[in-house]
Amino acid sequence: MASGSGEPQVDGQLPTCIIVLGMAGSGKTTWVQRLTAHLHTVKRPPYVVNLDPACSRVPYPANVDIRDTVKYKEVMKQYGLGPNGAIVTSLNLFSTRFDQVMQLIHKRKSELEYVIFDTPGQIEVFTWSASGNIITETLASEFPTVVVYVMDMVRSVNPVTFMSNMLYACSILYRTKLPFVVAMNKVDVVDHQFAVQWMQDFEAFQDALQGETSHISNLSRSLSYVLDEFYANLNTVGVSAVTGKGVLEFIEALQKARHEYDTVYRPEYEQLKKKKEEASVADQRKQLERLRLDVAEGDSVPLTGIVRGGEDSVDVQPALSDEEDSEEEHPMDDEDEDEKKELESFKSFLEREKMKRAKKYQAQADENT
Repeated sequence: MASGSGEPQVDGQLPTCIIVLGMAGSGKTTWVQRLTAHLHTVKRPPYVVNLDPACSRVPYPANVDIRDTVKYKEVMKQYGLGPNGAIVTSLNLFSTRFDQVMQLIHKRKSELEYVIFDTPGQIEVFTWSASGNIITETLASEFPTVVVYVMDMVRSVNPVTFMSNMLYACSILYRTKLPFVVAMNKVDVVDHQFAVQWMQDFEAFQDALQGETSHISNLSRSLSYVLDEFYANLNTVGVSAVTGKGVLEFIEALQKARHEYDTVYRPEYEQLKKKKEEASVADQRKQLERLRLDVAEGDSVPLTGIVRGGEDSVDVQPALSDEEDSEEEHPMDDEDEDEKKELESFKSFLEREKMKRAKKYQAQADENT
């Protein structure tokens, strides 16, 4: 882990967490490098976290690198997994220690403006995995969080491919429920205005599909009707990871998304967090009450050879009959004596366990009230 110094924020706001997603080859990591370089140039160095365990080289100064914690190739060997399975497992293992990453961010939150997370190239590994969901929800519950989807404009000149990209972006937005920015990358090769026109003008996209005769083109034509509302609220920016074009516009889009988080998403996440805490407290109280009923003081414990003598008492020995009264004068044999000691020892053990468990659940309940 490398550390860097940064100027303290003037307004004292929490830093904005940026989760960068994108298809393999879309230029996602290169865009992270370009954005990081720009922020360093303007003396606003970000805190960068690499979440790709399989990359051979990171082209930017990473403050936290998953490769320092989890060895991707060792995971493949030990678990007998293929490349994709090892990436998922590595990310799962890292997510179990993500609380440490949160602590590191909290320590430097007063001097940070942006925290950038570079995700694996296999986009589904992060977006549709439990570990990706844990990381996203953990960040969004404590910091303003924005999802950035890097889109390859060179591949998207085909209207069917463009529609596939838009559907994936829509699914990510639906899953994360966070402010969303689409970075239309590689505008130095292909200008992104054709995509903007397709999103704003339904007929222009239909005209582009005229040359396509496959079943998929018919599906794309139908889906374009559905995505109109999605397009209307989508924040898009044309950028180039190679030349740096669009960096300033991209930062403006991030600021807009940050405002959207503060006004729309934060109340929802705070309400969700409050509900989870209340559910946790209620569950702990139920467990404590169940424990009190199970091993409450004075309750009888059903054991072989023990007869209940009253509502709140436990008799160790059955009541003696008249014939047995005479035997009381004789000393108890060794076997009976051992059984009595064993029974007393067991009762003592139950009492200790009862007290330990009651104290544990009471402490947990007190912490959450």
